[in-house]
Amino acid sequence: MRVAIVGGGINGLSSAWQLALAGHQVTLFERDKLMQATSAASSKLLHGGLRYLEQGEFRLVREALQERRWWLKKAPQLTRRLPILYPLYQDSRRARWQLKIGLWLYDAFAGRKGIGRHRWLTAAQALRCSPQLKAQDLKGAYLFFDGQMDDQRLGLWMAAQCRKAGVQIVEHSPVLKLKTDGTLLLQSGWQQFDNIVNVAGPWSQQLLKQSGLTEQPLDLVRGSHLVLPPISRYGHMLEVPGESRIVFVLPYQGQTLLGTTEVRQQLSEPIVCSEQERQYLLAVYNQYFNDAKYAADIQAEFAGVRPLLGGSAQATKASREYQFSWQGQLLTVSGGKWTTARALGKQMCQQVAINPAPES
Repeated sequence: MRVAIVGGGINGLSSAWQLALAGHQVTLFERDKLMQATSAASSKLLHGGLRYLEQGEFRLVREALQERRWWLKKAPQLTRRLPILYPLYQDSRRARWQLKIGLWLYDAFAGRKGIGRHRWLTAAQALRCSPQLKAQDLKGAYLFFDGQMDDQRLGLWMAAQCRKAGVQIVEHSPVLKLKTDGTLLLQSGWQQFDNIVNVAGPWSQQLLKQSGLTEQPLDLVRGSHLVLPPISRYGHMLEVPGESRIVFVLPYQGQTLLGTTEVRQQLSEPIVCSEQERQYLLAVYNQYFNDAKYAADIQAEFAGVRPLLGGSAQATKASREYQFSWQGQLLTVSGGKWTTARALGKQMCQQVAINPAPES
């Protein structure tokens, strides 16, 4: 079967790879360069998503934890196991027993593919791990483990797997329109395929709209990150004071990565970190660490737009699940998270297998 993939982010590349492994003839079209947008602006974590347990997304967390191990095993040169601290203070929003249940589930869902079990650290032990943490009212911290990656380079590693499997990758080739009969319009003209998979992330619905096709509701949410001087070899998962959100402070390539935010975004707006987001992230950082950081300490920053399944009034509670929607021979993939890209590709491949092109 001849299949076109629209979108060269991690979900598009993983989908193309799975289709090629299944024996299909696959061509991937990317409007710019591979791994340049959302997929290269993540928190650099390969994780199950501990906080998604609070939202009852057990299937997603279990799947992500299984996939976390796969990435760590297959690309050790671009990934690593990262110890993360979740400090608890007298005024922390979540009780110790709540976190204990969540971390127990996290370890249980990982099963034999776990990468280290959680444990409780006293305040003194936590401060030995992260000496810059504020000691006043610190009750202790949970230590657990997740994966860390170089997202852009890992995505390009996946692109190399695609090429080895026979995928034809065409960069700088924007798809202008789609039809439900398996045809798509490039600047060079129309091309015919048996199936088209629209996995253009935040731009997938815009492509449907300009093609005159039915759109699916998506929440477009901007996530911004700051790069600061190094502080610890441990990661930190921190509660935002007065909110249910969490923010990560992570060691990354000799620096510290601080993020992320969740701000609703329109594609017509510039995808950049705002001054409000800068101040928000620095305020969280300064709430927990003795060595306060200010705007002058920011060494770099980046922002990306996450396409989340629509329907939630709060961006924080929008689902990280993914879904598939057929219109004739056109399959649109919505949602998803970095860690589950390969699993998404596998399920998408099954969808294509049960939707063969009609005989002419």
